[in-house]
Amino acid sequence: MGKPSSFVLVAASVMLAAAGAAAQPVHLSAMAELGRDMFFDRSLSGSGAMSCATCHDPAHHFAPANDRAVQMGGPYMDKPGIRAVPSLTYRSFTPAFSVGPADEASEAGDATPMAAANGAVNGGPAGLLGAAPPATGKTGTENAANMAPRGGLFWDGRVDTLQDQAMGPLMSPFEMDNPDIAVLAEKIRKTYGERIAQLAGRTVLDDGEALVGEAGFAIARYQVEDPAFHPFSSRYDDYLAGKATLTEQEMRGLRVYEDRNKGNCADCHPDKPAADGTPPLFTDFQYEALGAPRNKDIPANADPHYFDLGICGPMRADDYAKQKENCGLFKTPSLRNAASRGVFFHNGVFRSLEDVMRFYAERNTDPGRFYPKDADGRIEGYDDLPAQYRGNIDVIDPPFNRKAGDKPALTDQDRADLVAFLKTLTDR
Repeated sequence: MGKPSSFVLVAASVMLAAAGAAAQPVHLSAMAELGRDMFFDRSLSGSGAMSCATCHDPAHHFAPANDRAVQMGGPYMDKPGIRAVPSLTYRSFTPAFSVGPADEASEAGDATPMAAANGAVNGGPAGLLGAAPPATGKTGTENAANMAPRGGLFWDGRVDTLQDQAMGPLMSPFEMDNPDIAVLAEKIRKTYGERIAQLAGRTVLDDGEALVGEAGFAIARYQVEDPAFHPFSSRYDDYLAGKATLTEQEMRGLRVYEDRNKGNCADCHPDKPAADGTPPLFTDFQYEALGAPRNKDIPANADPHYFDLGICGPMRADDYAKQKENCGLFKTPSLRNAASRGVFFHNGVFRSLEDVMRFYAERNTDPGRFYPKDADGRIEGYDDLPAQYRGNIDVIDPPFNRKAGDKPALTDQDRADLVAFLKTLTDR
Protein backbone atom coordinates (compact mmCIF):
# COMPACT_ATOMS: atom_id res chain seq x y z
CA MET A 1 0.00 0.00 0.00
CA GLY A 2 3.01 2.25 0.21
CA LYS A 3 1.98 3.82 3.53
CA PRO A 4 4.74 5.48 5.60
CA SER A 5 5.69 3.79 8.87
CA SER A 6 3.83 4.68 12.05
CA PHE A 7 7.13 5.79 13.61
CA VAL A 8 7.55 8.43 10.91
CA LEU A 9 3.90 9.50 10.95
CA VAL A 10 3.77 10.09 14.68
CA ALA A 11 6.60 12.61 15.01
CA ALA A 12 4.79 15.88 14.35
CA SER A 13 1.59 15.10 16.24
CA VAL A 14 3.43 13.76 19.26
CA MET A 15 5.69 16.76 19.60
CA LEU A 16 2.62 18.98 19.54
CA ALA A 17 1.07 16.91 22.30
CA ALA A 18 4.24 17.15 24.36
CA ALA A 19 4.11 20.91 23.97
CA GLY A 20 0.63 21.07 25.45
CA ALA A 21 -1.63 20.53 22.45
CA ALA A 22 -3.21 17.54 24.19
CA ALA A 23 -5.22 19.95 26.31
CA GLN A 24 -6.83 21.38 23.16
CA PRO A 25 -9.76 19.81 21.26
CA VAL A 26 -8.58 16.82 19.25
CA HIS A 27 -9.05 17.21 15.48
CA LEU A 28 -8.50 13.92 13.69
CA SER A 29 -8.18 13.33 9.97
CA ALA A 30 -11.01 11.47 8.26
CA MET A 31 -8.84 8.35 8.17
CA ALA A 32 -8.08 8.58 11.90
CA GLU A 33 -11.78 9.11 12.69
CA LEU A 34 -12.51 5.96 10.74
CA GLY A 35 -9.86 4.14 12.73
CA ARG A 36 -11.31 5.42 15.99
CA ASP A 37 -14.73 4.04 15.11
CA MET A 38 -13.23 0.66 14.22
CA PHE A 39 -11.18 0.62 17.42
CA PHE A 40 -14.38 0.58 19.49
CA ASP A 41 -16.47 -1.60 17.14
CA ARG A 42 -17.27 -5.01 18.63
CA SER A 43 -18.97 -6.21 15.46
CA LEU A 44 -15.56 -6.68 13.85
CA SER A 45 -14.91 -9.67 16.12
CA GLY A 46 -16.09 -13.23 15.67
CA SER A 47 -17.98 -13.10 18.95
CA GLY A 48 -19.53 -9.71 18.32
CA ALA A 49 -18.53 -8.91 21.90
CA MET A 50 -14.91 -7.77 21.58
CA SER A 51 -13.28 -4.64 20.19
CA CYS A 52 -9.74 -3.33 20.33
CA ALA A 53 -10.84 -1.25 23.32
CA THR A 54 -11.93 -4.37 25.21
CA CYS A 55 -8.29 -5.08 26.04
CA HIS A 56 -7.00 -1.55 25.44
CA ASP A 57 -9.30 0.57 27.56
CA PRO A 58 -8.73 4.34 27.17
CA ALA A 59 -9.67 4.79 30.84
CA HIS A 60 -6.72 2.55 31.77
CA HIS A 61 -4.08 4.04 29.48
CA PHE A 62 -5.14 1.70 26.67
CA ALA A 63 -4.37 -1.39 28.76
CA PRO A 64 -6.74 -3.96 30.28
CA ALA A 65 -9.15 -2.74 32.92
CA ASN A 66 -8.63 -5.89 35.00
CA ASP A 67 -5.73 -7.73 36.62
CA ARG A 68 -5.96 -11.01 34.73
CA ALA A 69 -2.66 -12.47 33.61
CA VAL A 70 -4.17 -13.07 30.16
CA GLN A 71 -7.39 -11.86 28.59
CA MET A 72 -10.30 -13.92 27.30
CA GLY A 73 -11.52 -13.90 23.70
CA GLY A 74 -12.47 -16.21 20.86
CA PRO A 75 -15.93 -16.93 19.38
CA TYR A 76 -17.55 -17.32 22.82
CA MET A 77 -15.19 -15.10 24.83
CA ASP A 78 -13.92 -18.12 26.73
CA LYS A 79 -10.52 -18.71 25.14
CA PRO A 80 -7.56 -17.48 27.20
CA GLY A 81 -4.58 -15.77 25.63
CA ILE A 82 -0.98 -16.74 26.30
CA ARG A 83 0.62 -13.39 27.21
CA ALA A 84 -0.26 -10.34 29.27
CA VAL A 85 -1.75 -7.55 27.15
CA PRO A 86 0.47 -4.44 27.06
CA SER A 87 -0.67 -0.84 26.91
CA LEU A 88 -0.89 0.85 23.51
CA THR A 89 0.32 4.19 24.87
CA TYR A 90 3.57 5.39 23.27
CA ARG A 91 3.64 2.39 20.90
CA SER A 92 3.79 4.72 17.91
CA PHE A 93 7.42 5.51 18.76
CA THR A 94 8.53 1.91 18.35
CA PRO A 95 11.18 1.44 15.63
CA ALA A 96 11.10 -1.51 13.26
CA PHE A 97 12.63 -4.76 14.46
CA SER A 98 16.34 -4.98 13.76
CA VAL A 99 19.45 -6.62 15.07
CA GLY A 100 22.57 -4.54 15.53
CA PRO A 101 25.15 -3.29 18.00
CA ALA A 102 23.77 -2.36 21.40
CA ASP A 103 23.62 1.35 22.22
CA GLU A 104 26.90 1.86 24.08
CA ALA A 105 25.53 4.84 25.98
CA SER A 106 22.74 2.82 27.57
CA GLU A 107 24.10 -0.70 27.35
CA ALA A 108 27.63 -0.36 28.67
CA GLY A 109 26.69 -2.69 31.50
CA ASP A 110 25.82 -5.40 28.96
CA ALA A 111 29.33 -5.72 27.54
CA THR A 112 29.93 -9.12 29.10
CA PRO A 113 28.16 -11.89 27.17
CA MET A 114 25.14 -13.20 29.07
CA ALA A 115 25.58 -16.82 28.05
CA ALA A 116 29.27 -17.01 28.95
CA ALA A 117 28.60 -15.36 32.32
CA ASN A 118 25.75 -17.74 33.15
CA GLY A 119 27.96 -20.70 32.46
CA ALA A 120 30.32 -19.50 35.18
CA VAL A 121 27.73 -18.78 37.86
CA ASN A 122 27.88 -21.04 40.92
CA GLY A 123 25.47 -19.41 43.29
CA GLY A 124 22.13 -18.13 41.88
CA PRO A 125 19.32 -20.27 40.56
CA ALA A 126 21.50 -21.40 37.66
CA GLY A 127 24.07 -22.66 40.16
CA LEU A 128 21.41 -24.48 42.14
CA LEU A 129 20.36 -26.26 38.98
CA GLY A 130 23.88 -26.77 37.73
CA ALA A 131 25.61 -24.24 35.49
CA ALA A 132 23.49 -23.49 32.44
CA PRO A 133 25.33 -24.03 29.15
CA PRO A 134 25.86 -21.05 26.86
CA ALA A 135 22.78 -20.87 24.66
CA THR A 136 24.75 -20.15 21.50
CA GLY A 137 27.50 -22.69 22.01
CA LYS A 138 30.03 -19.96 21.15
CA THR A 139 33.05 -18.79 23.09
CA GLY A 140 32.94 -15.61 25.14
CA THR A 141 34.88 -13.75 22.46
CA GLU A 142 32.43 -14.79 19.77
CA ASN A 143 29.46 -13.92 21.96
CA ALA A 144 30.86 -10.45 22.62
CA ALA A 145 30.42 -9.71 18.92
CA ASN A 146 26.77 -10.76 18.95
CA MET A 147 24.20 -8.24 17.82
CA ALA A 148 21.27 -7.18 19.99
CA PRO A 149 17.62 -7.35 18.84
CA ARG A 150 15.67 -4.11 19.09
CA GLY A 151 12.27 -2.72 18.16
CA GLY A 152 9.19 -4.29 16.66
CA LEU A 153 5.72 -4.57 18.18
CA PHE A 154 4.23 -7.18 20.52
CA TRP A 155 6.36 -8.79 23.22
CA ASP A 156 8.36 -10.61 20.53
CA GLY A 157 8.71 -7.82 17.94
CA ARG A 158 7.13 -9.88 15.18
CA VAL A 159 5.61 -6.93 13.26
CA ASP A 160 6.98 -3.47 12.53
CA THR A 161 3.99 -1.14 12.11
CA LEU A 162 0.85 -0.24 14.02
CA GLN A 163 -1.06 -1.22 10.89
CA ASP A 164 0.26 -4.78 11.07
CA GLN A 165 -0.12 -4.85 14.85
CA ALA A 166 -3.85 -4.14 14.52
CA MET A 167 -4.23 -7.24 12.35
CA GLY A 168 -2.86 -9.54 15.06
CA PRO A 169 -5.81 -9.37 17.48
CA LEU A 170 -8.35 -9.19 14.65
CA MET A 171 -7.19 -12.55 13.31
CA SER A 172 -6.14 -14.29 16.56
CA PRO A 173 -8.35 -17.30 17.49
CA PHE A 174 -8.16 -16.34 21.18
CA GLU A 175 -8.87 -12.66 20.60
CA MET A 176 -11.20 -11.23 17.93
CA ASP A 177 -11.26 -14.53 16.05
CA ASN A 178 -11.87 -13.68 12.42
CA PRO A 179 -11.21 -16.95 10.58
CA ASP A 180 -9.73 -15.37 7.46
CA ILE A 181 -9.22 -12.09 5.61
CA ALA A 182 -12.29 -12.63 3.43
CA VAL A 183 -14.63 -12.79 6.43
CA LEU A 184 -13.11 -9.70 8.01
CA ALA A 185 -13.18 -7.83 4.68
CA GLU A 186 -16.91 -8.49 4.32
CA LYS A 187 -17.61 -7.09 7.79
CA ILE A 188 -15.58 -3.98 6.99
CA ARG A 189 -17.19 -3.60 3.58
CA LYS A 190 -20.72 -3.64 5.02
CA THR A 191 -20.08 -1.14 7.78
CA TYR A 192 -17.25 1.06 6.57
CA GLY A 193 -17.00 0.39 2.84
CA GLU A 194 -18.33 3.73 1.64
CA ARG A 195 -16.14 5.72 4.01
CA ILE A 196 -13.05 3.79 2.95
CA ALA A 197 -13.96 4.18 -0.73
CA GLN A 198 -14.16 7.94 -0.30
CA LEU A 199 -10.66 7.97 1.16
CA ALA A 200 -8.91 5.26 -0.85
CA GLY A 201 -10.92 4.89 -4.06
CA ARG A 202 -13.74 2.53 -4.97
CA THR A 203 -11.51 -0.16 -6.42
CA VAL A 204 -10.42 -1.08 -2.89
CA LEU A 205 -13.90 -2.51 -2.27
CA ASP A 206 -13.20 -5.30 -4.73
CA ASP A 207 -9.92 -6.35 -3.10
CA GLY A 208 -10.40 -7.95 0.32
CA GLU A 209 -6.76 -7.76 1.34
CA ALA A 210 -6.46 -4.13 0.30
CA LEU A 211 -9.69 -3.29 2.12
CA VAL A 212 -8.46 -4.89 5.35
CA GLY A 213 -5.13 -3.15 4.85
CA GLU A 214 -6.86 0.23 4.70
CA ALA A 215 -8.74 -0.63 7.88
CA GLY A 216 -5.48 -1.43 9.64
CA PHE A 217 -3.98 1.80 8.37
CA ALA A 218 -6.96 3.74 9.71
CA ILE A 219 -6.57 2.19 13.17
CA ALA A 220 -2.88 3.07 13.06
CA ARG A 221 -3.68 6.67 12.09
CA TYR A 222 -6.01 6.93 15.09
CA GLN A 223 -3.18 5.90 17.41
CA VAL A 224 -0.77 8.30 15.73
CA GLU A 225 -3.04 11.34 15.68
CA ASP A 226 -4.92 11.15 18.97
CA PRO A 227 -2.71 12.59 21.75
CA ALA A 228 -4.43 10.28 24.24
CA PHE A 229 -2.03 7.57 23.04
CA HIS A 230 1.04 9.70 23.80
CA PRO A 231 0.09 12.55 26.12
CA PHE A 232 3.38 13.03 28.00
CA SER A 233 1.29 14.42 30.84
CA SER A 234 2.79 12.72 33.88
CA ARG A 235 4.12 14.57 36.90
CA TYR A 236 7.62 13.50 35.86
CA ASP A 237 7.09 15.30 32.55
CA ASP A 238 6.13 18.39 34.52
CA TYR A 239 9.25 17.90 36.64
CA LEU A 240 11.46 17.75 33.56
CA ALA A 241 9.78 20.91 32.25
CA GLY A 242 10.42 22.72 35.54
CA LYS A 243 6.70 22.90 36.31
CA ALA A 244 6.64 20.55 39.29
CA THR A 245 8.83 19.19 42.05
CA LEU A 246 9.22 15.64 43.29
CA THR A 247 8.83 14.68 46.92
CA GLU A 248 11.85 13.68 48.97
CA GLN A 249 10.95 10.00 48.59
CA GLU A 250 10.40 10.32 44.85
CA MET A 251 13.79 11.99 44.48
CA ARG A 252 15.40 9.17 46.43
CA GLY A 253 13.65 6.74 44.10
CA LEU A 254 14.97 8.61 41.07
CA ARG A 255 18.50 8.37 42.43
CA VAL A 256 18.11 4.62 43.00
CA TYR A 257 16.62 4.31 39.51
CA GLU A 258 19.70 5.92 37.96
CA ASP A 259 22.33 4.34 40.23
CA ARG A 260 24.05 1.67 38.15
CA ASN A 261 25.04 -0.25 41.27
CA LYS A 262 21.51 -0.30 42.69
CA GLY A 263 18.37 -0.14 40.58
CA ASN A 264 20.23 0.36 37.30
CA CYS A 265 16.79 0.93 35.78
CA ALA A 266 17.86 3.71 33.39
CA ASP A 267 20.16 1.28 31.59
CA CYS A 268 17.13 -0.31 29.88
CA HIS A 269 14.51 2.34 30.67
CA PRO A 270 16.20 5.68 29.83
CA ASP A 271 14.72 8.59 31.76
CA LYS A 272 16.21 11.57 29.92
CA PRO A 273 14.79 13.40 26.87
CA ALA A 274 16.08 12.40 23.43
CA ALA A 275 18.43 14.62 21.46
CA ASP A 276 15.49 15.97 19.43
CA GLY A 277 13.66 16.99 22.60
CA THR A 278 11.21 14.10 22.66
CA PRO A 279 10.42 13.29 26.31
CA PRO A 280 11.86 10.01 27.61
CA LEU A 281 10.02 6.86 26.58
CA PHE A 282 11.43 4.74 29.42
CA THR A 283 12.45 1.90 27.13
CA ASP A 284 15.45 1.25 24.91
CA PHE A 285 13.26 -1.11 22.82
CA GLN A 286 15.78 -3.91 23.33
CA TYR A 287 15.17 -7.45 24.54
CA GLU A 288 16.04 -9.21 27.78
CA ALA A 289 15.69 -12.63 29.37
CA LEU A 290 14.99 -11.96 33.04
CA GLY A 291 13.91 -15.39 34.22
CA ALA A 292 10.41 -14.44 35.33
CA PRO A 293 8.78 -17.32 37.26
CA ARG A 294 6.28 -19.51 35.46
CA ASN A 295 2.70 -18.31 35.90
CA LYS A 296 0.32 -21.15 36.73
CA ASP A 297 -2.65 -18.85 36.08
CA ILE A 298 -2.00 -19.12 32.32
CA PRO A 299 -3.90 -22.21 31.11
CA ALA A 300 -1.30 -22.96 28.42
CA ASN A 301 1.26 -23.47 31.18
CA ALA A 302 -0.64 -26.50 32.47
CA ASP A 303 1.29 -28.41 29.81
CA PRO A 304 4.78 -28.93 31.33
CA HIS A 305 6.25 -29.14 27.83
CA TYR A 306 4.89 -25.76 26.76
CA PHE A 307 7.14 -22.72 27.02
CA ASP A 308 6.73 -19.17 25.81
CA LEU A 309 10.14 -18.41 24.32
CA GLY A 310 9.54 -14.81 23.26
CA ILE A 311 11.37 -14.14 20.01
CA CYS A 312 11.69 -17.91 19.53
CA GLY A 313 7.92 -18.46 19.51
CA PRO A 314 5.23 -19.67 19.67
CA MET A 315 3.90 -16.50 18.00
CA ARG A 316 6.99 -15.85 15.88
CA ALA A 317 8.42 -18.29 13.34
CA ASP A 318 10.97 -16.43 11.18
CA ASP A 319 14.74 -16.90 11.02
CA TYR A 320 15.26 -14.93 14.24
CA ALA A 321 13.01 -17.41 16.03
CA LYS A 322 15.44 -20.17 15.11
CA GLN A 323 18.44 -18.55 16.77
CA LYS A 324 19.04 -20.00 20.24
CA GLU A 325 20.46 -16.78 21.61
CA ASN A 326 17.03 -15.18 21.16
CA CYS A 327 15.09 -17.77 23.15
CA GLY A 328 13.52 -16.39 26.30
CA LEU A 329 14.03 -12.77 25.22
CA PHE A 330 11.10 -10.36 25.49
CA LYS A 331 10.96 -6.69 24.60
CA THR A 332 11.68 -4.17 27.32
CA PRO A 333 8.38 -2.34 27.94
CA SER A 334 7.99 1.34 28.61
CA LEU A 335 7.56 2.15 32.29
CA ARG A 336 5.17 4.98 31.54
CA ASN A 337 1.87 4.24 33.27
CA ALA A 338 3.35 1.06 34.75
CA ALA A 339 1.94 1.93 38.17
CA SER A 340 -1.59 1.71 36.76
CA ARG A 341 -1.18 -1.86 35.49
CA GLY A 342 -2.74 -4.91 37.13
CA VAL A 343 -0.06 -7.41 36.06
CA PHE A 344 3.60 -7.26 35.10
CA PHE A 345 6.04 -9.08 32.78
CA HIS A 346 5.06 -10.90 29.60
CA ASN A 347 3.31 -13.63 31.57
CA GLY A 348 1.60 -11.38 34.13
CA VAL A 349 3.19 -13.32 36.98
CA PHE A 350 3.44 -10.33 39.33
CA ARG A 351 0.52 -8.17 40.39
CA SER A 352 2.20 -5.17 41.98
CA LEU A 353 5.22 -2.96 41.46
CA GLU A 354 6.32 -3.93 44.95
CA ASP A 355 6.49 -7.58 43.88
CA VAL A 356 8.43 -6.64 40.75
CA MET A 357 10.98 -4.64 42.76
CA ARG A 358 11.46 -7.51 45.18
CA PHE A 359 12.04 -9.90 42.28
CA TYR A 360 14.63 -7.59 40.78
CA ALA A 361 16.40 -7.29 44.13
CA GLU A 362 16.20 -10.88 45.34
CA ARG A 363 15.85 -13.12 42.28
CA ASN A 364 19.32 -14.57 42.82
CA THR A 365 19.91 -13.80 46.49
CA ASP A 366 16.75 -15.59 47.69
CA PRO A 367 15.51 -17.68 44.72
CA GLY A 368 13.26 -19.82 46.89
CA ARG A 369 10.97 -16.82 47.30
CA PHE A 370 10.07 -16.90 43.59
CA TYR A 371 10.68 -20.39 42.23
CA PRO A 372 9.18 -23.79 43.18
CA LYS A 373 11.02 -26.78 44.61
CA ASP A 374 11.19 -30.24 43.11
CA ALA A 375 10.44 -33.49 44.97
CA ASP A 376 13.94 -33.43 46.48
CA GLY A 377 13.57 -29.90 47.78
CA ARG A 378 15.82 -28.44 45.12
CA ILE A 379 14.87 -24.96 43.91
CA GLU A 380 13.78 -25.02 40.27
CA GLY A 381 15.19 -21.65 39.31
CA TYR A 382 14.25 -19.98 36.02
CA ASP A 383 11.41 -22.49 35.77
CA ASP A 384 9.69 -20.82 32.81
CA LEU A 385 12.58 -21.41 30.42
CA PRO A 386 14.03 -24.75 29.25
CA ALA A 387 17.47 -25.46 30.69
CA GLN A 388 19.22 -25.18 27.32
CA TYR A 389 18.25 -21.50 27.05
CA ARG A 390 18.99 -20.35 30.58
CA GLY A 391 22.37 -19.10 29.45
CA ASN A 392 20.50 -16.17 27.92
CA ILE A 393 19.26 -14.89 31.28
CA ASP A 394 20.84 -11.68 32.56
CA VAL A 395 23.07 -12.37 35.57
CA ILE A 396 25.53 -9.56 34.79
CA ASP A 397 23.73 -6.26 35.20
CA PRO A 398 22.89 -4.95 38.66
CA PRO A 399 20.72 -5.74 40.52
CA PHE A 400 20.96 -9.24 38.99
CA ASN A 401 24.71 -9.62 39.60
CA ARG A 402 24.24 -11.42 42.92
CA LYS A 403 24.21 -15.03 44.03
CA ALA A 404 22.32 -16.94 46.72
CA GLY A 405 23.10 -15.60 50.17
CA ASP A 406 24.48 -12.25 48.95
CA LYS A 407 23.12 -8.97 50.23
CA PRO A 408 20.54 -7.68 47.70
CA ALA A 409 21.43 -4.62 45.66
CA LEU A 410 18.24 -2.92 46.90
CA THR A 411 17.14 -2.40 50.49
CA ASP A 412 13.50 -2.36 51.55
CA GLN A 413 13.68 1.44 51.55
CA ASP A 414 15.23 1.49 48.08
CA ARG A 415 12.37 -0.61 46.74
CA ALA A 416 9.74 1.58 48.35
CA ASP A 417 11.42 4.70 46.99
CA LEU A 418 11.58 3.22 43.49
CA VAL A 419 7.86 2.46 43.53
CA ALA A 420 7.16 6.02 44.67
CA PHE A 421 9.18 7.36 41.75
CA LEU A 422 7.53 5.04 39.21
CA LYS A 423 4.14 6.38 40.25
CA THR A 424 5.20 9.80 38.95
CA LEU A 425 5.22 8.32 35.42
CA THR A 426 1.44 7.93 35.30
CA ASP A 427 -0.27 10.22 32.78
CA ARG A 428 -3.12 12.42 33.95
